[in-house]
Amino acid sequence: MRRRAGPAGEAQKTETKEEFVKVKRRDLERLTTEVMQLRDFLPKILNGDILGTFQKLDAIESNMEKKEEEIEQLKMDCEHFRARLETAQADCMREKKEKLDLRQQLNEAKQQLLQQAEYCTEMGAAVCTLLWGVSSNEEAVKTILEGSKAVKFFTITAQTMESFVKSLSEDMKQQDLDSNENQFVLALAGIVTNVAALACGREFLVSSSRELLDTMMHLLGDMKPGLCAKFKVLMLMSLYNVSINLKGLKYISESPGFIPLLWWLLNDPDTEVCLHALRLLQSVILEPEVLAKSASEMRDTLPFQRIIALSKSRNADLQALAKELLEDLKIFDYEA
Repeated sequence: MRRRAGPAGEAQKTETKEEFVKVKRRDLERLTTEVMQLRDFLPKILNGDILGTFQKLDAIESNMEKKEEEIEQLKMDCEHFRARLETAQADCMREKKEKLDLRQQLNEAKQQLLQQAEYCTEMGAAVCTLLWGVSSNEEAVKTILEGSKAVKFFTITAQTMESFVKSLSEDMKQQDLDSNENQFVLALAGIVTNVAALACGREFLVSSSRELLDTMMHLLGDMKPGLCAKFKVLMLMSLYNVSINLKGLKYISESPGFIPLLWWLLNDPDTEVCLHALRLLQSVILEPEVLAKSASEMRDTLPFQRIIALSKSRNADLQALAKELLEDLKIFDYEA
């Protein structure tokens, strides 16, 4: 009885058939030769250019990955800085608005301050002009000096005069005589002149208000010739009145720069300024005790030719005083 091969036997036969392929000997030899050649050349190719290329490729891929990470980080940084920029711009706009508001408030405050300053100056000019007139009365002056605010008043007077002179423009040719500022300081100088015209007033100024005397002498030296002549005349009249008091004359004449100040004032183009400068000079010359201390400096620096020129002035008072002073100066052995 025949045995039939089962499915397993058939599969084995099929597998056996697939393991073998019929190839011509000549083709086999050619294939063998090619395989041998590839076996000889392939390592050389792979170990040279191809391997180097693969290594470069790996390096490039690695760099690309790093660059991508860096680009991503830069994008994040950019978004961060953009957010900060937007915040800064918003803050800048807010601050700009605040500055505009503050500037507007500042301008309003300046305007208010200017209005208040103008009002105070106008009020000061009016009040001091009235007080100037009142100060011509001896009893009124005594009442003023007996008050608790007298020293403070003359201190403020000195400060106001100094502030006024500092405010004068360098190229100013003529002062507005009608301005409130000008009227204010003229009235203050007039009050000082009237106070110094009285014995009690001179004593008060020498004893309690030397700062005012120093300020007036300083300002007379600071102001240019021809500028604020009336103001200069009132200050010179005040100093002359104070010089009637021996203690006052000593204080004034011993002040640093007093003699050069007189020579400076004698060159002023205004005749009234020259007239009162000569009167103050005469006060020094006619007091022997004071003259003894100033004689050397006066002898060396006295502008004798200028006094001779003033003695020929068309102004009768100035001419007479200059001639009188020339007679007084003969004690220095000068010759005309």
